[in-house]
Amino acid sequence: MKILILSLTFIISINTMAQKEPDQPVTVAHVDLQKYIGLWFEIARIPNSFQKKCMGSTTAYYSLNSDGTIKVVNSCTKENAERSTADGIARVVDTITNSKLEVSFVSIFGIHLFWGDYWIIGLDEDYSYAVIGTPNRKYGWILSRTKKLPDEKLTAAYNILKKNGYNPEDFISSYQE
Repeated sequence: MKILILSLTFIISINTMAQKEPDQPVTVAHVDLQKYIGLWFEIARIPNSFQKKCMGSTTAYYSLNSDGTIKVVNSCTKENAERSTADGIARVVDTITNSKLEVSFVSIFGIHLFWGDYWIIGLDEDYSYAVIGTPNRKYGWILSRTKKLPDEKLTAAYNILKKNGYNPEDFISSYQE
């Protein structure tokens, strides 16, 4: 009887822990990388340590490398009006959908050691905006092909964030000159 009670207690504990684990954001069904590359303007983001110095005009430029990776150039204007640039690389993790990537901005002797998740959880059909998230929801961005996103598309982007367990109030708007 004790074994049965212990077994049931163990099973209930595991089920309870599993239920408390939040679902991960859902990525888009497919990303055409040829359409995705190019210049993106940051519309909003969850504040983070690596963008602390960014006061505005934050952009990301993606281009395909011959080995299938993606060159990433992030830039922004600092408080002193100088541009700050971070060069990195992205690799596709989910080759079926192309919607789960990892990015790295740290390279030692050409070897990228630290990778961060970059999940495309929202993408307008005309690739005019994208919503980026991470499995733990610690990071998030709304990107646009233009410096300002029309209200209806911005609302759609925030709805995607809500649907994926993000709190839109955690995001700050980005200033674009």
